[in-house]
Amino acid sequence: MSSYKVNKTYQEINAKIRAGKAVVVTAEEIIGIVRENGPAEAAREVDVVTTGTFAPMCSSGAFLNFGQTTPTIKTAKVWINNVPAYAGLAAVDCYLGATEPCEDDPLNKVPPGEFNYGGGHVLEDLLAGKKVDLKATAYGTTCYPSRKMEKRVSLADARNAILCNPRNGYQNYNCAINMTNKTVYTYMGTLRPKAGNANYCSAGQLSPLLNDPYYKTIGLGTRIFLGGGVGYVTWPGTQHSPAVPRTDSGVPVTPAGTLCVMGDMKQMSADWIRGVSIQGYGCSLAVGLGVPIPLLNEEISQYTAISDAEILTQVIDYGYEYGNNISKSYGQVSYAELRSGEITIEGRTVPTAPLSSIVKAREIAETLKEWIRKGDFLLGEPQFTLPTE
Repeated sequence: MSSYKVNKTYQEINAKIRAGKAVVVTAEEIIGIVRENGPAEAAREVDVVTTGTFAPMCSSGAFLNFGQTTPTIKTAKVWINNVPAYAGLAAVDCYLGATEPCEDDPLNKVPPGEFNYGGGHVLEDLLAGKKVDLKATAYGTTCYPSRKMEKRVSLADARNAILCNPRNGYQNYNCAINMTNKTVYTYMGTLRPKAGNANYCSAGQLSPLLNDPYYKTIGLGTRIFLGGGVGYVTWPGTQHSPAVPRTDSGVPVTPAGTLCVMGDMKQMSADWIRGVSIQGYGCSLAVGLGVPIPLLNEEISQYTAISDAEILTQVIDYGYEYGNNISKSYGQVSYAELRSGEITIEGRTVPTAPLSSIVKAREIAETLKEWIRKGDFLLGEPQFTLPTE
């Protein structure tokens, strides 16, 4: 028998959502509610807490199918706006990765990582209603005799467009600095010499997996906000690594859990799926992601009350042989310190800057909150939750 004072089910919460009676708050709003009333009373009062994050998530892309030609074709190589897509699937299916650079990008002629257009930008263009150039070649078979295809297409022309992101929503991440004597260019942005700046990338107290640190409610089938539409958690993300050091409240202090997510691109918006160019690194995709967390009991309620002051991350020197998988730590800082605009490293004041947008994270949490309150979004009970080991 459960020792919790409050025990709710997904079915009970969904019934309240259908009836328009569910109490929904954001991950920032729940902090004060738990502090004032305690986790048990908060779990009685509140049904769902909404989270949000908007940041570059490199392990992203989409399965695309733009329909057959006459005569038919089995594509061997595919380019969309001259960005190569992977065609080793069937007939006219392909997968376009967010970090794949355009082959005729003028910056492609300078040192590696200098690109200003890639797969992420193609996905944004499609969502913005733009037409793109689709080109494919094939070796020709009896049942698929065509050897070439070229046409202008839009998202509306696609038979299928499925955003499928193998690794999104990292549960915490490093704060990056550079202690060497020269500027370094990384996926965490440009880092000036001798800790001239510090970059971080997390929505902190709004971040989905930081509000459910042990994945009590998140797993296969969890319904989420994805790119402005409805998506699903479909598996643990690649590099899911929950067995890491954690604070007493369960928050990992190093990169930990990740999500594999999918959704119908035709429901999405270019407001929430944006191509990104990172100097010296290459192309990526900024993804808007929001996960609703049902307050099934007071344990989950307590987890969602985590604040930026209680969330710690490590400060890592990305100039110290980081490419050789060697890095040096300069201790820990809280997200409250990072969001203040400066931190102290070895007695020096270092300015901080986020790669993620707290403004858009809040907008995602608010949007998801309204969807649920209006009865437009029901919770998806996971078939299994993410692994904790």
